[in-house]
Amino acid sequence: MKTHGKVAFLGLGVMGGPMAGHLARADHQVTVYNRTKARVEEWQAKWADEGLQLSGAGTPAEAARGADIVFTCVGNDQDVKQVILGENGALEAMSDGALMVDHTTTSANLARKLFDSCRAKGVGFVDAPVSGGQAGAENGKLAIMCGGTAEDMERAAPVMECYAARIVHVGDAGAGQTAKMANQMCIAGVLGGLSEAIRLSQAAGLDLDKTLDAISGGAAQSWQMENRWHTMVKDEFDFGFAIDWMRKDLGYALEEARGLGLSAPVTELVDQLYAEIQASGGGRKDTSALISRLPKGEK
Repeated sequence: MKTHGKVAFLGLGVMGGPMAGHLARADHQVTVYNRTKARVEEWQAKWADEGLQLSGAGTPAEAARGADIVFTCVGNDQDVKQVILGENGALEAMSDGALMVDHTTTSANLARKLFDSCRAKGVGFVDAPVSGGQAGAENGKLAIMCGGTAEDMERAAPVMECYAARIVHVGDAGAGQTAKMANQMCIAGVLGGLSEAIRLSQAAGLDLDKTLDAISGGAAQSWQMENRWHTMVKDEFDFGFAIDWMRKDLGYALEEARGLGLSAPVTELVDQLYAEIQASGGGRKDTSALISRLPKGEK
């Protein structure tokens, strides 16, 4: 793949770290930034084991200066504002004609505001939230839903391909974030039904492996069923996509739904159940821990 000169990656969490590594493996010149310097050093050591050299920067602005494309993957709206628009933020240092790609899951309103801010400075912007979790990031198999102009997408897509299995341009700025909201609402609903189905199967004394085999081959099949059934049965939740993160995402989805005059009772119910798990100290558990709110019952 042709190098794009310099790219920057801001945010080296469980998603951003592997994604930055994929950029380097694809022969891009990568400068990274993370709020916690120790995280940068940790990732640099891992990449060095593969023979990869990624430069570290002390501020988002330093990382972004001279970059053709700046990628961000941080926590929430406030974090994105800080690294892009805050003091020593990336946008102030970006050159006319550069491109900003935000992989953070944020509100659609923020994505639209960032598009306007970037455009005023002559910088392109794509909101590009991802789905696929840590495994998808590590294996370079993420699904990316994007909002922005066709011109900006044409520039961003070839670079994102190094860590993506699917890239879809959904629409204008904010459309990628709205599609991610729909994605999270679907996951919440599926996990709600899956939790109840497992409890029913357990209470009825069914062979759980055979039940999975029977129903996963039909219309009920889902990624959650294939990847979480066995761990949910065993009450194993110390991995995966944390409830804390899911509640943040569902909050954006519910806010957007209200703004559009819609009701989302299933999403609201699942969000409430997750809030109860959070309150009991389970916020870092995988989203499949939703099943823990349902009693097992008796045969």
